[in-house]
Amino acid sequence: MIERVASKSELRSAVAEIRREGKTIGFVPTMGALHDGHLALVRAARERADVVAVSIFVNPTQFAPGEDFERYPRRVEADLELLDAEGVSLAFTPSVETMYAEDAQVTVEPGPLAVRWEGEVRPGHFAGVATVVAKLLNMVRPDVAFFGEKDYQQLKVVQRMARDLDLGAVIVGVSIVRDADGLALSSRNAYLSAEERATALALPEALEAAAQALAWGETGGEALAQRMRETVAERAGGAIALDYAAVVDAETLEHLPRVAGIARAIVAGRLGATRLIDNCALVAPEAGTGGAP
Repeated sequence: MIERVASKSELRSAVAEIRREGKTIGFVPTMGALHDGHLALVRAARERADVVAVSIFVNPTQFAPGEDFERYPRRVEADLELLDAEGVSLAFTPSVETMYAEDAQVTVEPGPLAVRWEGEVRPGHFAGVATVVAKLLNMVRPDVAFFGEKDYQQLKVVQRMARDLDLGAVIVGVSIVRDADGLALSSRNAYLSAEERATALALPEALEAAAQALAWGETGGEALAQRMRETVAERAGGAIALDYAAVVDAETLEHLPRVAGIARAIVAGRLGATRLIDNCALVAPEAGTGGAP
């Protein structure tokens, strides 16, 4: 049965007991409102560690003023039932007051990987993410921690932070989970009306258009990005206000003038009151393949 703890002292005691038993810990940090994407992280953790720990905490410091902190879905009891069914041993459900002292002053500077893309659109977001993840990793002290590739830039920022700050955990990315229609799973999908959900499919279709163009021999990064923008415009008819559509290096997240090897297509925009992000890997065809027959 899952053990729920809410204080730092309870968490440390639970972790200490796990360590006394000589067991490894796989950790999945979440903001709750769990879906199959989160459960995929839990299952990946279960395969890599003896014990799975999950945190549920809607972190205020990664939301800018005017964003959806107050209305972000919260259903902790239902989440705990899902985690219990998945064999999770430990759930940490702290309050804001537990996570942040009233006079807290120190934050984590997330570095160059956080400057562009989401960092431009959501100033301060990655400082909030890096700070809360660093705190959670220090509290839980896992052997391995799991993050979804849907938030690809976040994954790269956290991997770099864990490495540069010697936080001790291996940070593992887990593939995006999609609904049958291709939409990437997100807790924010609950905001979408039926009509908006159909329109939101423009994002995965844009990624598919870029992948298809690459398979046919178009390797120019800007040409592929333009194909993504055109697909969103054609599919959504102006309903999605794009923040960016780009083809970037899979590690540095910098613009790629040409795709050779593995790259990442990234896209984000706003549909009504809902912000959508998505991405996919782009793999260049081997020399001598691709192109029209």
